[in-house]
Amino acid sequence: MSPILVTGGTGTLGRHVVRYLLDRGQPVRVASRRRAPAGPQPHEWATVDYRGGTGLAAAVEGTSAVVHCATNAVRGEAELARTVLAAAKDAGCPHVVYISIAGVDRHPLPYYRGKLAAERVVADSGVGWTVLRATQFHDLVYRILSALARPPVLVLPQGVRVQPVDSGEVGARLAELATGAPSGRVPDFGGPEVRELSDLARAYLDTAGRARKIVSVPLAGRSYRAYRDGLHLAPGHAEGRVTFEEFLAQRR
Repeated sequence: MSPILVTGGTGTLGRHVVRYLLDRGQPVRVASRRRAPAGPQPHEWATVDYRGGTGLAAAVEGTSAVVHCATNAVRGEAELARTVLAAAKDAGCPHVVYISIAGVDRHPLPYYRGKLAAERVVADSGVGWTVLRATQFHDLVYRILSALARPPVLVLPQGVRVQPVDSGEVGARLAELATGAPSGRVPDFGGPEVRELSDLARAYLDTAGRARKIVSVPLAGRSYRAYRDGLHLAPGHAEGRVTFEEFLAQRR
């Protein structure tokens, strides 16, 4: 059985994809910027330089699919996708699965625009492809709230709702898609609940044992309006099951 390559296989999402593929009995090759850790590993390892593409051709060679989870906000999502897809096409890899974000075709945030451009690179690559869009991960919401809670007052953008989803559940879905045939754009994968950000902040503070006053303030700009209007949400695709409180309990 040919291995499946997971770019960014040591990251928040990629490590879940790797785990679920291995649970399925699927050989896995992890592509990472880091050197392989010492000792035996349950999967193959490929050290790659995404900026210059060094090591990527060897990483893709002989694979049955690529799950592209690596990200690079500095260099640009489209350019990174172009490098990975070119290597996949040259190697004759029949299937690339790309993880994107719900609402990238509606939201003006520059990072979202980059993800949409990367989707187009994937679709136009000449390689069989699947794109899954997900809402924001619990992990991301947790990191944001943790940073905002450092001062005595926790300041939040007013009127913003979030639909956080468990990265493990998204990883399981990507593993399922990677072992199947190319499917194009598949239905979004959203968290189980659409919640006010202030509500999630209170849940975080309760779990962390932090006493903070929460202040919500209106902001300006197109990106803020898009968040306030819920363009990043996928309420019709509440596929996830793990709530934010359950995620917090698992961390604790």
